[in-house]
Amino acid sequence: MAKWDISPVVQGLQQARHEWRERQNRIKEIGGRELPSKEVLKSILDDLCGILFPMRLGPADLRQETEDYYISYTLDRVLNALYGQVKLALDYELKSKSRQNYEQDSAAISQQAEIVVQNFAKTLPHIRRLLDADVCAAYEGDPAAHSVDEVLLCYPGILAIIHHRLAHQLYPHVPLLSRIISELAHSATGIDIHPGASIGSGFFIDHGTGIVIGETCIIGEKVRIYQAVTLGAKRFETDADGSLKKDYQRHPIVEDQVIIYAGATILGRITIGKGSVIGGNVWLTHSVPAGSQILQSPSESHHQKKTA
Repeated sequence: MAKWDISPVVQGLQQARHEWRERQNRIKEIGGRELPSKEVLKSILDDLCGILFPMRLGPADLRQETEDYYISYTLDRVLNALYGQVKLALDYELKSKSRQNYEQDSAAISQQAEIVVQNFAKTLPHIRRLLDADVCAAYEGDPAAHSVDEVLLCYPGILAIIHHRLAHQLYPHVPLLSRIISELAHSATGIDIHPGASIGSGFFIDHGTGIVIGETCIIGEKVRIYQAVTLGAKRFETDADGSLKKDYQRHPIVEDQVIIYAGATILGRITIGKGSVIGGNVWLTHSVPAGSQILQSPSESHHQKKTA
């Protein structure tokens, strides 16, 4: 077996970590390993899917007569696991915001985590009803769908929106944890929905791969989006020192009953009016009124649009 000279590598990595942590006041990197776990959160999300749709996404041997028992038992276990992850996320946020007051404030984390998890649990019936509307929208909007069960079991857009609706509820309280949840769906489906985006009921993602929906997007009810659509920012604003600004409205507003076809790119804080149709591969950076049809002109090689 070869003998490797690894001492310089170990020392070099140690020095790199030291340099990185020296900059942590600016980049808000927190030392230690006390962070939410992707593996634990994936297990929690799998169980939450089963709780929301027990006869389709729950255990294979489950029967209707034992649904309530399964949900009660699983929900209690899941909320305890989620409580632990929320505490880790809150602890991380507290360290990153105020190191001086950390010891003083950390005693309140357990109580705050309990409130966050209890309030989250109370939203699950509402989330189930929103998801029912999403499943129905997919079934009614896709001629290839033969049943709502097929939609729930097979459509990546439904998996992505389940994760999003759960992550969205947690986002104001534990943004890091919510981002991990959304990235679990992104990795599994290729659909990238920021948990801060607000999405109305009856949302249908068809095919889905390559969709990007930004943090400050507002999407109305009964909206349909096809693959490779981007709802993004037109530009990134900077502070006087050149640092990127955060927490400002930079993504589109999509009103009710809008259809956005494959490959469309919609950028900036613009409004797509109710009932509009945005054609495939359109590049759009200005607002359009209700009932618009924005299409790529077949006679032009570039992204030319026309409004009907």
